[in-house]
Amino acid sequence: MVNNRSPSFSKPSVVSIRRPSPFSLTIYIICLFSFSIFIFVFHSNVILEEEQKRPLSILKEKSESKQLQNDILWEAPFNYGLHPCVKPTSKYKAAQGLDRYMTVRSNGGLNQMRAGIADMVAVAHIMNATLVIPQLDKRSFWQDTSKFSDIFDEKHFITTLKGDVRIVKELPKELESAPRARKHFTSWSSMGYYEETTELWKEYQVIHVAKSDSRLANNDLPLDIQRLRCRALYDALRFSPPIESLGKKLVERLRSRANRYIALHLRYEKDMIAFTGCTYGLTNTEAEELRVLREHTSHWKIKNINSTEQRIGGFCPLTPNEVGMFLQALGYPASTLIYVAAGEIYGGNTHLLELTSRFPNVVFKEMLASEEELKAFSHHASQTAALDYIISVESDVFVPSHSGNMARAVEGHRRFLGHRKTITPDRKGLVEIFDMLEAGKIENGSSLSRLIIKLHKNRQGSPRKRENAPFGVKGRARFRLEESFYQNPYPECICN
Repeated sequence: MVNNRSPSFSKPSVVSIRRPSPFSLTIYIICLFSFSIFIFVFHSNVILEEEQKRPLSILKEKSESKQLQNDILWEAPFNYGLHPCVKPTSKYKAAQGLDRYMTVRSNGGLNQMRAGIADMVAVAHIMNATLVIPQLDKRSFWQDTSKFSDIFDEKHFITTLKGDVRIVKELPKELESAPRARKHFTSWSSMGYYEETTELWKEYQVIHVAKSDSRLANNDLPLDIQRLRCRALYDALRFSPPIESLGKKLVERLRSRANRYIALHLRYEKDMIAFTGCTYGLTNTEAEELRVLREHTSHWKIKNINSTEQRIGGFCPLTPNEVGMFLQALGYPASTLIYVAAGEIYGGNTHLLELTSRFPNVVFKEMLASEEELKAFSHHASQTAALDYIISVESDVFVPSHSGNMARAVEGHRRFLGHRKTITPDRKGLVEIFDMLEAGKIENGSSLSRLIIKLHKNRQGSPRKRENAPFGVKGRARFRLEESFYQNPYPECICN
């Protein structure tokens, strides 16, 4: 029996998908939103921290750059380990001069006299003479009545040089009326000249020297004579105790105002401008006043001077305005403390304002010392100049506006003490730049700064040997044009 049965099919299983409830969907959205906020906040903080670090990094870079700039402005040039050396050689012998005496009348201002006295110490040694304490110039422009002991420590001078030359305060009584050989020693003379002059001792016991300045050559002298000149100038010719004491106090008062200061020898005094015939920046009335002064000063030989030619040639002292532009272009900030080492500035505040408008922190000795402290030095130009000298030698930076006796003396002393920073303006080059600025050929600011900084890159007081006369100059004229021994006593008095 056939069973015709239809095939049987089982029902497929049904998968049921469970829809999320409204509550769980809400929780999911909240979690997703919270996570998004977390990611956003996290990355925002990272970005914010990076943004905050960036200004700090920039500030750090700026601070480091500013410190580097300060170092460039203030730090002394590298001195290669050079140091003073003034000890005599083993062959050196002190002069005796027991019955031979040399009297001296020192001429000029303070620094001209100081260099001259140092020369006379060396000359007395060469001629084997006893040196009588020099008489100081009382007839110069300043009419200073100071005697030697008013300016210098007389006892220290005598004792310091006792191993070099015999020095006495005055002539022995029996020689006061004795005949004297009155001499104008030839300028920039050699060792041989003075050895020949010793023939005078055959007829005289006393030689009187009418002028002391520039009596010795700058170069080609024995090492022991050159070192004696340095011992005389830098060791023996110490200023008198009152001057030394006040000078140190004024340096301390400057340091209390600022850690660093510039000593500016602003040679813009009436006598200097009249002598050089430089009238740039002056009124017609002022120019005429100075012309009359030059005309009536008998010992100034040149009467008619072309002021424009003087300035273009670089022979004029920088004006207060030019000094201000110069220091500003070098990068010194307006807050820089500047001590003006000079006498009365011609034109007073009218011309001084040209400097103080850029650098208001300008001081004079009268602003640092009381009237009572300065009273003892009043009406004694050489004594007040000695205060300026001390402050200038001790300054962080020394800047002379003209290459006179003070500028040369301070520069040489600073070189001797380790090549302290001395910026010597290239006046001829600066005049060209300032005239270009005035004509609108260059702009004030970075362009001016670049030119002036480049011009003075190698004029910062770095070690170098003393310069000879310009090439091609012959005869005795070359001695006058050599760099002064006292401006740069290297190599004789400065050694490795």
